[in-house]
Amino acid sequence: MNRRDFIYKTSQTALALSILGLASCKNSKSDTTQAQQSLKTETASWSFKISLAQWSLHRALFSGDIDHLDFAAKARHFGCDGVEYVSGFFKDKAKDMAYLKEMKTRANTEGQQNVLIMVDGEGNLAGADTKKRLKSIENHYKWVEAAHFLECHAIRVNLAGGQIKEDAIKASVDALNKLSEFAKNSNINILVENHGHFSSNGAWMHNVFSQIKNKNCGTLPDFGNFCITKGEANEKGISPCLEAYDTYKGMQELLPFAKAISAKSYDFDKNGNETTIDYYSIMKMVKEVGYSGFIGIEFEGKNVSEEKGIELTKNLLLKVGKQLS
Repeated sequence: MNRRDFIYKTSQTALALSILGLASCKNSKSDTTQAQQSLKTETASWSFKISLAQWSLHRALFSGDIDHLDFAAKARHFGCDGVEYVSGFFKDKAKDMAYLKEMKTRANTEGQQNVLIMVDGEGNLAGADTKKRLKSIENHYKWVEAAHFLECHAIRVNLAGGQIKEDAIKASVDALNKLSEFAKNSNINILVENHGHFSSNGAWMHNVFSQIKNKNCGTLPDFGNFCITKGEANEKGISPCLEAYDTYKGMQELLPFAKAISAKSYDFDKNGNETTIDYYSIMKMVKEVGYSGFIGIEFEGKNVSEEKGIELTKNLLLKVGKQLS
């Protein structure tokens, strides 16, 4: 806890106690009860659910060590409450009702809630070419319908393809309004993650979502995806970030529109803290905007196994959640 937070919490406790003292002097039972209720509200715990983003196991899934249909069982193994799918792991099954039914059955059997589908590879929603953009919008329809069948609450899309900031904002607003209008009938939210290029610029994203008219359209802030421009990958497959946006400023700009949260993680120190992201500061922001839905674990590190990384991320979320309660 930093000095400012300590002073704030101390002052709030003192204020609540002074209220109780005044109530006692007045010898009013109703006033005392009201003051006690105020103190109880001030110290109420914060709760959220933890889901597992499928990308956390992307190496095992790509290699075939884990089958996509077994993902819900893996999420239960880690003690998660929900699953977040990646379209690339079942890209030819979006309209295969038998396959989707099996996914749904597996999730239900494992006690997992289907939370959302992260959709990639369906075209550029921020591109200036109107005809191509409309085609990209239509490409997402099948994923809206698949998400509805699976009883997810959302799909995550990408705002890619734009070359000029102002033009990309205009194209993105158009695409998101059209796609979210279609998704209304299925009770599906259309979410955008900070996921590279303009979308990793918090101010740009805030500008876009300040113009969105449909309530079923929002953001999926990711703790770690604020690299705007990456360089070429090295021999280990790691691409250096050439231009980055401030993580904490970006989270503040995205959180007012958030309908899902992605807890990105890369590496941990001996105390179980993420070495590149201040989880306490970010989770404090998440709490302050009143978010209490699913927070998805998305481990991308390479210094420990995927399973260990998932475990460490979950433990950190629980630890910080307790500190903020």
